[in-house]
Amino acid sequence: MRLRTSAALICALFLSDIHLAAADRSDREVEAARKLFERNLEAIRRRDRDAYLATYLDSETLVRTSPEGFQLGFASHAAQTTETGWPDLFEAQDLRLTPVRPGLVYGTYRYRVRDGSEEHSGISERLFVKTPAGWRIALTTAFDSPRGTPPPPRALVGATLVDGTGSSPIPDSVVLIRGGKIECAGESAQCTIPEGVSTLDVTGTWITPGLVDAHVHFSQTGWADGRPDALDLREKYPYEQVQADLKARPERWFRSYLCSGVTAVFDVGGYPWTWGLRARAEDDSAAPHVEAAGPLLSTRDHWLTLPGERQFLHLSDEKAARTGAKYLASQHTSAIKVWFIVSADSNFDQMASAVTAAGEEARRLDVPLIVHATGLREAKAALKAGARLLVHSVWDQAVDDEFLQLALDNKTIYCPTLTVRSGYNRMFAAALSGVEPKVDDPQGCADQQIRDRVAETARAGAGQMTQQDLDRRLASEKEARAVMYDNLKRVHRAGIPVAMGTDAGNPLTLHGPSVYAEMEAMQEAGLSAMEVLVASTRGGAMAMGRDNDLGTVEPGKIADLLVVEADPTTTIANLRKPRYVVRAGVLRGIEELRAVPGAAR
Repeated sequence: MRLRTSAALICALFLSDIHLAAADRSDREVEAARKLFERNLEAIRRRDRDAYLATYLDSETLVRTSPEGFQLGFASHAAQTTETGWPDLFEAQDLRLTPVRPGLVYGTYRYRVRDGSEEHSGISERLFVKTPAGWRIALTTAFDSPRGTPPPPRALVGATLVDGTGSSPIPDSVVLIRGGKIECAGESAQCTIPEGVSTLDVTGTWITPGLVDAHVHFSQTGWADGRPDALDLREKYPYEQVQADLKARPERWFRSYLCSGVTAVFDVGGYPWTWGLRARAEDDSAAPHVEAAGPLLSTRDHWLTLPGERQFLHLSDEKAARTGAKYLASQHTSAIKVWFIVSADSNFDQMASAVTAAGEEARRLDVPLIVHATGLREAKAALKAGARLLVHSVWDQAVDDEFLQLALDNKTIYCPTLTVRSGYNRMFAAALSGVEPKVDDPQGCADQQIRDRVAETARAGAGQMTQQDLDRRLASEKEARAVMYDNLKRVHRAGIPVAMGTDAGNPLTLHGPSVYAEMEAMQEAGLSAMEVLVASTRGGAMAMGRDNDLGTVEPGKIADLLVVEADPTTTIANLRKPRYVVRAGVLRGIEELRAVPGAAR
């Protein structure tokens, strides 16, 4: 049999060879351009001016964009590239290249840069041209992305995953992040990493959900200047100025939370401006998610307020309760918070009636009811009123079966808030002794201004407080702590959900790092490290009403993660050893978070 080759087949084979040769050439050119691209980006990381400029076309036709618009020329580019003009942080991901025609390749990458406290992210373009001297960059641009644009996809590989559900840790895991959300999380065999997705080897670490502080107050500073009802320093720090500063610069607290591994917080009472923090923070990867309850309904007509703004609405009677609840709901509050304070001369039944009315109105308006109640009697009245979250322990006596059943029937979440009283007493002790109080801030996350003011406590004076007063306070705290510990164990054993919350903003309970002492107190009370971790992640998300998208490392949820260097399931104190914090898929190392300047002026 004689083989014959048709002219059409010969032509097809010839054209195929041409296409293969062209494809091979394109691949080689893309690879050459990629190497130049990588040298260009590496020179930025190293701040190597000569290496950086060597990647560009030395021609008056070099095209660049700038805030001033279109610019031409290598000479002006070189003049503007100074030895000190590099960003404090430069991150480049998601390199993409494609051939345009022979000798011309187009490429992009996704950037994140930071100068001081100012951060930008976006996309940058390069046009690579083949010259007799080799490949060079002929065009460069950069465009910031709109706020909320998800970061490039990324996979964290090799860590032990503790997903926040209470399930057993998963060694050698993969957490695949795409579009700012978790696409896959589990054993490496379960999560295939698509081609082109950058990976970060975190072998030897533990991945947990980001922490959630379910009890904070942005209307307080963490020192006496924000609570003159405790220690009055208004002569030096006028309260209206303190509040104006808090409203103007909440980003300092955002940073201290994120730096401490906290990716979501619940502000459960403050001035009306705190409602605006929700939208401000939600699409900001440098801030925790925020929910806010706004002004509190208070059984005490408290004086700590401003002439034109109130943070306490007095629950004088049932009508006031309903009016206040309607107002809060009209502002789309995240919750209705009641400050249930009872004194020796209080009419308890009248107070309970007002709280019940607030609860009825909250149910009608479909808004969760939160109650501050530290006595068993008022806590049970709060539960009967429909409280979905109790933000303090019962500390006057042991919780009883009626309390437990009410909480179970309500599906109430219990936020024990064990350590806040200690902050007040440490402040008074420092003021009386003249010795600066210690700040528990292992990562240096707290804002420098607040650290300076805490140090000032030793020179502030103690007001009317005497050593005998402090001794009584310390004895009371010790007694209450024992009751709180026992009650937390009873509540947890009964199956009532628990959330971690610090009451941050109160004196010496600092925004951010105060979570460490609170979580460690919960373990000291008798919860296991794993149980504390679940309370500090999934429990907090439930308290915020955000457990559908936060609190656990599961597919579909927002990629808020904490990567730590030691096992948090053996001792919760190992959460003091973060390596990375991930917020909505944006990964920041602890060194970067520590390096961002504080807001002190």
